[in-house]
Amino acid sequence: QVQLVESGGGLVQAGGSMRLSCAASGRSISRSTMGWFRQAPGKEREFVAAISRSGGNTYYTESVKGRFTISRDNAKNTVYLQMNSLKPEDTAIYYCARGPTAWGQYTASYEYDYWGQGTQVTVSS
Repeated sequence: QVQLVESGGGLVQAGGSMRLSCAASGRSISRSTMGWFRQAPGKEREFVAAISRSGGNTYYTESVKGRFTISRDNAKNTVYLQMNSLKPEDTAIYYCARGPTAWGQYTASYEYDYWGQGTQVTVSS
C-alpha cells in the first residue's frame, strides 16, 4: 500500500506561483512514474504532468508547458509541482498519483493506481 498526501495548495493571484508537494509513505515510489492531475469544478479530471523514476524524463499537458515544472526527490519519497504564471483557469483540485514502473506518456487516470486526496488551488483574477 502506498499513501500519497498532497500539500501546498491555497489561494494565489493570477501571475503568482505555488509549489505543491506529494509525500508518499508505506512504500517507496522511487521505482514508479509519478503524475499530477487536476479537476476543476464541473469538469473531468485531467492530466497535468508526469515524471519518470529517475526524474530524467518529464511530460506536460500543452496548457501548462513552460509554466509548470514537475520534479522529485526519491530520497524524500516526494514529488513536486512548481507552478508559475498561474492563471484563473488553473483553479482546480490537484492530485498526485502513482503510475507504472516503465516510463511512458501516461495521461489516463486508469494508468495510475494510487491517488492522494487532493489539494485545492485557487487562482484569483
